[in-house]
Amino acid sequence: MDCITAFRDALQSVFGPLDWLPEADGIIHRFTVPGDRTGSNNGWYVLFADGIASGSFGSWKTGGCHTWSSREPADQREADHLRQQMEQARRQREADQRQRQQAAAEYARRLWRDARRADPGHPYLTAKGCRPNNLRQLADALLVPLTLNGELVNLQRIHPDGSKRFLPGGRVKGCYSPLGLIQAGQPLYLCEGYATGATLHENTGHPVACAMNAGNLLAVGQQLQRTYPDALLIAAGDDDRQTKGNPGKTAAITAAATLGCGLILPPWSGDEPLTLTDFNDLRQWQEGNKQ
Repeated sequence: MDCITAFRDALQSVFGPLDWLPEADGIIHRFTVPGDRTGSNNGWYVLFADGIASGSFGSWKTGGCHTWSSREPADQREADHLRQQMEQARRQREADQRQRQQAAAEYARRLWRDARRADPGHPYLTAKGCRPNNLRQLADALLVPLTLNGELVNLQRIHPDGSKRFLPGGRVKGCYSPLGLIQAGQPLYLCEGYATGATLHENTGHPVACAMNAGNLLAVGQQLQRTYPDALLIAAGDDDRQTKGNPGKTAAITAAATLGCGLILPPWSGDEPLTLTDFNDLRQWQEGNKQ
C-alpha cells in the first residue's frame, strides 16, 4: 500500500469515509470533516513523503492532533528526520491556527460594529426569560461577544430557533462572554452558556463570565484568576443528570477543585423534571409553576 492511501486510511479511521486523496507535499491542507457543515474546513492535515512517510492531522473544531508514519525509524538518523518533520508540521499547524483566529477576530469586530442593540423580544431571549444585557443583534441573530484580555476575539450567533454557532476559525479556549463589572472582594460567577450567565447575573447582581461550554470552564477560570486575583470566583455548573458521566457537573467540580474556588449547582427540590440541567432551566420551571 502506498503512503498516500495508507495515510488516508488513518484519516478515515478518525473522521469516517473520505472521497479524496491527501497530497504529500509537506504543506498544511484543510478539508471538510464528514458530518460538519459544508465548506467549514475544520479538518487539517500535513503529509511528508520524503524519508519515512509521515504526517499529522486533526480538527480545529474538536481539537487534538494525530500523528502517523509508514514505519518505525531504523536508526537515529531516520528518527531525527521524523522528529524534524513532526516539528515542522506542528509549526505549520500553529501558524495556520493563529491566522484563522486573527481573521475570525477581525470579522467579529466588523459584525459587532455593524450590529444594533439586541431586541428584548427576540425569540431566544423570550424563551429563556432573559434580558439582552450586553448582546447585540444582526438581522435575526443575537451576537454574544467572546473576549480575551479585554479584546473581542469571537462571536457566538444565536438564531431564533436556539441554534448556536461560533465564527469559523474563531478562538474559544480561554475566552468568555462577560456580564457585569468585576470588583475585588466580590463574587464572580463562572458558568457555561449565556442564558445561564444572564440568569445568575439578573438574580444576584454579581458579574458572570460565560465560558460557552463545560470543557472551557477551567481555562477561563485560570484566565480570570490571573486577571482578577482578588475576585471571589465561584464555578456555577450545569447538572446534566440524564447524560452519561454528567459532563457539566463533572467539569464544574474539576474546575473548582483545580482552581480552589467556590462551587454551586442548581438547587433542585426533587419536583423538577430530570430534563432540566441548569440555573436558567430551574428559574423558568419555577416561574411556570408558581402557585
